Amino acid sequence: MDPGKLKVRCPMCRKLVVRSPQSKAPFFPFCSERCKLIDLGKWLGEEHRIHEPLDGRRREEPTKEAQ
Repeated sequence: MDPGKLKVRCPMCRKLVVRSPQSKAPFFPFCSERCKLIDLGKWLGEEHRIHEPLDGRRREEPTKEAQ
């Protein structure tokens, strides 16, 4: 593989996307603006979400005594 060249699959449509210093893939890791916007819409519509806290700690559920 050419140094500086990265091959990945588009997270939305699974099309092969190649990023290299010459290609300047503007929507990387997506293959197109369309796939990028579809993904953004899924985040905004809460179809995608982060279930774990970013710091790795679990949130404690409130107990009945605390309510």
